[in-house]
Amino acid sequence: MRLIIHEVPGEGIGPLTAYSGGDTTFAMKEKVLVVEDDATLRETLVYNLTREGYEVSAARDGHNAVAAAREKAPDVIILDVMLPGIDGFEVCRVLRQEMSAPILMLTARDDEVDKVVGLEVGADDYMTKPFSMRELMARVKALLRRVRLIREEVAAEQQPPITRTVETDEPLVFGNLVIDQARREVRLDGQPAKLKPKEYELLLFLARNRGIALSRDLILERVWGWTHDGGSRTVDVHVRWLREKIEPDPANARRIVTVRGIGYRFEG
Repeated sequence: MRLIIHEVPGEGIGPLTAYSGGDTTFAMKEKVLVVEDDATLRETLVYNLTREGYEVSAARDGHNAVAAAREKAPDVIILDVMLPGIDGFEVCRVLRQEMSAPILMLTARDDEVDKVVGLEVGADDYMTKPFSMRELMARVKALLRRVRLIREEVAAEQQPPITRTVETDEPLVFGNLVIDQARREVRLDGQPAKLKPKEYELLLFLARNRGIALSRDLILERVWGWTHDGGSRTVDVHVRWLREKIEPDPANARRIVTVRGIGYRFEG
């Protein structure tokens, strides 16, 4: 069998995953494999994913899809159901036995049976054609966020245990800052701080993990949830708003500290 893979290199600065080795930290572009027999749609997906900064590979049939996945070890796979050779369901079943990369399946049929079968053979998400390119990009980002979080959790398990604040309804007190969990209220110098619901949840999550560097992806998942289709910029904006309300000098934050290349750490 001859392997036919159409590859388009990523351009510019796109989504990166940081890895550490000793004292050196380096970043790699996240890899996406597109499996689609329709040439026009395949090229459109490759083009848009490449513009987003991903390293993109593509295959046009089931046999090449399996070979490409084994060779490239993608971080996420976009897989059409109706493929020549072996269909997407079989490709999904084979790949799921060999790798854990999230699989987003595409189908031209809005049939519940197809969706059920796809999920049963190991797909992580499902989209029906025609679809919004913006929605597809959001779903790819969400799947990749899950991959990064799993890697973080595995790495954390290999580190010495860190003592976290026990989750109770008792107030958390950090000098003149008090987080009253029972009342869902924050007081600064004895006066209520007017926080929006998500600002409160963000502060509470940071405070319960005091002294721990938390990645933007982890914060996004724990505070906003898997279904949120926004990026890490959401976290940055809410941290800025929060600093303006609880920091004496927001431009020189001392409570919520930026950890370069990772995210944020709450110092109290």
